[in-house]
Amino acid sequence: MRFYLPASRLVLPLLVLSTAVCLAKSNPDRTQFGRDIHVAAGEKAADLVCVNCSIYVRGQVAGDATAVRGNIVVESGGEVAGDAVAVWGNIRAESGTKIAGDLTSIAGSIRRDPQSAAAGDVTALEGSKWLLAILVPPILFLGGIVALLIWLIERNRRSRPAPVFVEGQPTTRA
Repeated sequence: MRFYLPASRLVLPLLVLSTAVCLAKSNPDRTQFGRDIHVAAGEKAADLVCVNCSIYVRGQVAGDATAVRGNIVVESGGEVAGDAVAVWGNIRAESGTKIAGDLTSIAGSIRRDPQSAAAGDVTALEGSKWLLAILVPPILFLGGIVALLIWLIERNRRSRPAPVFVEGQPTTRA
């Protein structure tokens, strides 16, 4: 006994679901290299990632704002729903701003107006020594592992002396 499902029963739910997905409006993620990101007043964005540039927020950011070798400036009226993280850069929150996550700056500083709201932790590791303290130990550890592997491989590849055959001497060759 075979059971057949009419094609219309499959097509109709798929059509409804695909229409809902197409009409859904999402906040776009933004990633920039060497060009600043500006979120204007009334504008919405999801996660922001900026390398070698800065992030300026006057609107709403639904996710995190991350800048590497750049600053994060949350201007008056700006909101960040996630974390604000700057590596080799500063974070500045002006009056009337809201940051729902953590504020973290590594090798930079954090300047917050007393009228700004930050719900999470505020951590500033000022000075480049912190960046070295974070990056150097893992690099040394991985370098030690590579050196150990090279030593183990080379130890097994030591050359053995070649047998010498002298005329008139008995040999074990067949």
